Amino acid sequence: MSDKKIKVAVVGVGSLGQHHARVYSEMNNVTLVGVVDTDRKRAEEIASTFNCSAYTDLDALYGKIDAASVVVPTSAHHAVSKTLLQHGIHLLLEKPITGTLKEADDLIATSKETGAVLQVGHIEQFNSGVLMLKKHLTNPRFIECHRVSPFAGRGTDVHVILDLMIHDIDIILSLVPAEVSEIRASGTSVLTQMIDIANVRLAFTNGCVANITASRISLEKLRKIRIFQPDAYFSLDYAHQKMMVCRRIFQEDGSPKITSEHLTTDKEEPLKGELASFITSIQTGDLPKVSGEDGRRALDVALQIVDLINESSE
Repeated sequence: MSDKKIKVAVVGVGSLGQHHARVYSEMNNVTLVGVVDTDRKRAEEIASTFNCSAYTDLDALYGKIDAASVVVPTSAHHAVSKTLLQHGIHLLLEKPITGTLKEADDLIATSKETGAVLQVGHIEQFNSGVLMLKKHLTNPRFIECHRVSPFAGRGTDVHVILDLMIHDIDIILSLVPAEVSEIRASGTSVLTQMIDIANVRLAFTNGCVANITASRISLEKLRKIRIFQPDAYFSLDYAHQKMMVCRRIFQEDGSPKITSEHLTTDKEEPLKGELASFITSIQTGDLPKVSGEDGRRALDVALQIVDLINESSE
């Protein structure tokens, strides 16, 4: 592994991009060269905070950086990322990878052509609670997810499926060792022109079933996943990174009994793990933990859900 510092930039420093800049500025093996935003005032504000340069266009970056986080609206993911990848710049691209499968395929192909790392920002893969959950799972049979939030006014350029639900789609696809065989979906728009609330049932070829609910118009914020397998039940709170485990055991007389315990892990900021993993991939040449192909697979399911809901509403 090279000990050379990786020169990075953050493209798009809104509510999420600013945190990419913050984390990079704190990393010992990274130099935050600059931030880019079409809003010059915002770029200068973040640049001043984290002691780097401010830019309003990508051209100024070429020759100055090795890698970048792309944290712009989904509609701009393909155009911005394509240009950076063509210049051989390694990318951490926020989810969803793109708005269409054709665009995703193009970025994946460009990444392979230039040798630039393409990692997709499915941040829950770096949640310490999820990492703990994966150590205990053996044969998930039924999964239930709830990801709901009060209306924040951002992310509304895409449906709630691509904004929120795709986190759980990605996690479920990584947990179930089978292909999706059936999708059922319902949803509706409420405050925007996009789908704001949705419920989905995914069936897999191995018999596992997952029910997913996502909403950005709720009164409370909830991030939970519950998983049943033949000998145990797991309930994980993503936000607090705490998990309850209920297991079936057999007593001396052979009768079954349920035991329960609460498991906790050292609570860490998932973004720090995500960006550290990205930088490690650049330094070692290893595949990123969440590849472009992983991002495409989650997008494929998400777009099928959107199509089903739109068809039913028509």
